[in-house]
Amino acid sequence: MNRTIEQKGETFFLNLRFILIVTVFVGNAIEPLISRMDSLHTLYLWIFSFHMPLFVLVTGYFAKSSLMGKTGRKVILQIAIQYVIFQSLYSLLDAVFFHVDDIHRSFFAPYLLLWFLFSHACWRLLLLSMGKLTAGQQLFFAAVLGVIAGYLPVDGVWLSVSRTFVFFPFFLVGYHFSFETFALRFKPWIKGIAATISLLLFIGFSVWGSNLPAGWLYGSMTYAELGQDVWYAGLFRIAVYALQLTASAAFLSWVPMTMGRITDLGRRTLYVFLLHGFIIRLMDFSGLHESISHFGGAMLLIAAAILCTVLLAQPGFKRLFHPVIEPSVDGILRLENVAIRRFFVR
Repeated sequence: MNRTIEQKGETFFLNLRFILIVTVFVGNAIEPLISRMDSLHTLYLWIFSFHMPLFVLVTGYFAKSSLMGKTGRKVILQIAIQYVIFQSLYSLLDAVFFHVDDIHRSFFAPYLLLWFLFSHACWRLLLLSMGKLTAGQQLFFAAVLGVIAGYLPVDGVWLSVSRTFVFFPFFLVGYHFSFETFALRFKPWIKGIAATISLLLFIGFSVWGSNLPAGWLYGSMTYAELGQDVWYAGLFRIAVYALQLTASAAFLSWVPMTMGRITDLGRRTLYVFLLHGFIIRLMDFSGLHESISHFGGAMLLIAAAILCTVLLAQPGFKRLFHPVIEPSVDGILRLENVAIRRFFVR
């Protein structure tokens, strides 16, 4: 069956989305161990060099069909409801069950992984406000904002302000991404070079990774918090952008373009994303990480994270958690239309 370029692009990005959510789960699962195992520290840095930039890029790509009009408002409302529900759930469980004290509890300080929801809504609104600019102008302006964000004298956690601006360029790249051009130019020999670069980056992190604070890859910290309270600190952000772009482009070589099992799983990554944090918290609370003292145990942990990712992406979890994770906002939109007609239409 011949498929359109749009269908091929959707398949590629669904495959990429599932692979990325696997790296998200694995990265979060091994984080408590990276200070004790050099091999895991290397894997962790390698993952963080591309997985957040690419996840934001994929989000921008799929936003093409849902940015404007009623569909766009619906997405924003759903994100807001998701944020309120899971910010409340995670905070409640941390306070009552897991007894985690060293964390901000406020709707203005997104809980750990929930920064992505808050920033996603902001990226959409920022892009809408830049509608009169060309794609190149948007990217330049976004990159400048990302560099300037590091100088702001605020805790980057509040309102997810730092990550919102730091990763906004990747959202724009995804939104303006042409899969047709990519498919034409990503020849097998280029793909081979990209795969080699990806492997070389992994080796590079193994050799020199101890010199790169992971905070630079998180995008959530100011330059002062990263120990670079100097006027030229923005140059380091530009260098990190170059690293992330290179690592992200190189990682694309590992993503299949053909439809397969992971394509379908890629349609339900939101469920993995919002639910996997409970499993990570349970791992921490149970003392699992303290019991892992050798490489074999770490490999079992990674295998378990991959298995959990696959399980959470199953249709059964979608049916069970659909009302919470993808709540209907049709009633709110109807009320909005009634309010508009009553107060603004004469």
